[in-house]
Amino acid sequence: MTTLPPPKVKKAPEDSLESKVYSMVETFKEYIPTPNDRNRLSYCLFKYLNGEGDAPKILLKTSKINYEGISKEELAKKLDEELLKIK
Repeated sequence: MTTLPPPKVKKAPEDSLESKVYSMVETFKEYIPTPNDRNRLSYCLFKYLNGEGDAPKILLKTSKINYEGISKEELAKKLDEELLKIK
Protein backbone atom coordinates (compact mmCIF):
# COMPACT_ATOMS: atom_id res chain seq x y z
CA MET A 1 0.00 0.00 0.00
CA THR A 2 1.35 3.44 -0.89
CA THR A 3 0.67 6.79 0.58
CA LEU A 4 -0.45 9.45 -1.84
CA PRO A 5 0.86 13.01 -1.56
CA PRO A 6 -1.55 15.60 -0.19
CA PRO A 7 -3.60 17.55 -2.72
CA LYS A 8 -2.13 20.79 -4.01
CA VAL A 9 -3.50 23.91 -2.36
CA LYS A 10 -4.25 27.04 -4.33
CA LYS A 11 -3.46 30.13 -2.29
CA ALA A 12 -5.97 32.96 -2.44
CA PRO A 13 -4.71 36.29 -3.82
CA GLU A 14 -3.31 38.62 -1.15
CA ASP A 15 -5.96 41.27 -1.78
CA SER A 16 -8.91 38.86 -1.54
CA LEU A 17 -11.40 39.04 1.30
CA GLU A 18 -10.46 35.54 2.43
CA SER A 19 -6.75 36.39 2.76
CA LYS A 20 -7.54 39.57 4.64
CA VAL A 21 -9.71 37.70 7.16
CA TYR A 22 -7.12 34.95 7.71
CA SER A 23 -4.36 37.56 8.15
CA MET A 24 -6.49 39.54 10.58
CA VAL A 25 -7.19 36.50 12.74
CA GLU A 26 -3.47 35.65 12.82
CA THR A 27 -2.91 38.95 14.65
CA PHE A 28 -4.86 37.47 17.58
CA LYS A 29 -2.28 34.69 18.01
CA GLU A 30 -1.62 35.68 21.62
CA TYR A 31 -5.30 35.21 22.55
CA ILE A 32 -6.00 32.17 20.33
CA PRO A 33 -2.84 30.03 20.57
CA THR A 34 -4.10 26.96 18.68
CA PRO A 35 -3.65 27.22 14.89
CA ASN A 36 -6.71 25.06 14.17
CA ASP A 37 -8.88 27.35 16.30
CA ARG A 38 -7.61 30.36 14.36
CA ASN A 39 -8.35 28.62 11.07
CA ARG A 40 -11.86 27.68 12.23
CA LEU A 41 -12.52 31.23 13.38
CA SER A 42 -11.17 32.65 10.11
CA TYR A 43 -13.45 30.41 8.07
CA CYS A 44 -16.48 31.32 10.19
CA LEU A 45 -15.71 35.06 9.93
CA PHE A 46 -15.26 34.75 6.17
CA LYS A 47 -18.69 33.10 5.95
CA TYR A 48 -20.10 35.89 8.17
CA LEU A 49 -18.77 38.57 5.83
CA ASN A 50 -20.40 36.74 2.92
CA GLY A 51 -23.75 36.81 4.74
CA GLU A 52 -23.80 33.11 5.61
CA GLY A 53 -22.64 32.99 9.22
CA ASP A 54 -23.09 34.43 12.70
CA ALA A 55 -21.57 37.52 14.27
CA PRO A 56 -18.25 37.17 16.16
CA LYS A 57 -19.93 37.23 19.58
CA ILE A 58 -22.05 34.22 18.65
CA LEU A 59 -19.20 32.49 16.78
CA LEU A 60 -16.92 32.45 19.79
CA LYS A 61 -19.56 30.51 21.70
CA THR A 62 -20.88 28.15 19.02
CA SER A 63 -17.62 27.20 17.30
CA LYS A 64 -15.94 26.40 20.64
CA ILE A 65 -12.85 28.51 20.01
CA ASN A 66 -10.32 28.24 22.85
CA TYR A 67 -9.07 31.68 23.85
CA GLU A 68 -7.02 32.85 26.81
CA GLY A 69 -5.96 36.11 28.41
CA ILE A 70 -9.08 37.99 27.27
CA SER A 71 -12.81 37.80 27.88
CA LYS A 72 -15.22 36.63 25.20
CA GLU A 73 -16.85 40.08 25.04
CA GLU A 74 -13.52 41.90 24.61
CA LEU A 75 -12.35 39.49 21.90
CA ALA A 76 -15.68 39.79 20.06
CA LYS A 77 -15.42 43.60 20.22
CA LYS A 78 -11.86 43.55 18.83
CA LEU A 79 -12.90 41.18 16.05
CA ASP A 80 -15.84 43.45 15.16
CA GLU A 81 -13.53 46.47 15.00
CA GLU A 82 -11.07 44.66 12.73
CA LEU A 83 -13.86 43.35 10.48
CA LEU A 84 -15.09 46.92 9.95
CA LYS A 85 -11.66 47.81 8.61
CA ILE A 86 -11.79 44.92 6.14
CA LYS A 87 -15.29 45.60 4.80
